[in-house]
Amino acid sequence: MARQAEAEWQGDLKGGNGRVKLGSGAYEGNYSFASRFENGTGANPEELVGAALAGCYSMALANSLASAGFTATSVHTSADVHLAKDDKGFLINLIELTVAAVVPSIDEATFQEHVEKTKVGCIISRALGSVPGMTVKATLK
Repeated sequence: MARQAEAEWQGDLKGGNGRVKLGSGAYEGNYSFASRFENGTGANPEELVGAALAGCYSMALANSLASAGFTATSVHTSADVHLAKDDKGFLINLIELTVAAVVPSIDEATFQEHVEKTKVGCIISRALGSVPGMTVKATLK
């Protein structure tokens, strides 16, 4: 199985602009230097990475819980993707996940075990293995 996405950039780095598109057609949007490195309008690759990780993590945690006999009513995950610069250039140096889950009949310790297991086992987490830091703060509601 392969999933598809595409992007096109026109112009130089600071004055140019681009467009990203998901193969499913679910999202298509503009991006620019300002939307990526400043506070301009439009998408940026880092927030798309964050969305992919948040979606994958929520699904994977729900699956981990269900496999252990706990059906989640909801799992909401947000991702803060941090950019930094080192001697090689820009990089994602930290991703902070914040999770809020409603899971009937589970205790806090068991829930946190599944949270940590999912942090290292989710497909997108595994793909982002070169990110120096990834944290998960999970709350059981």
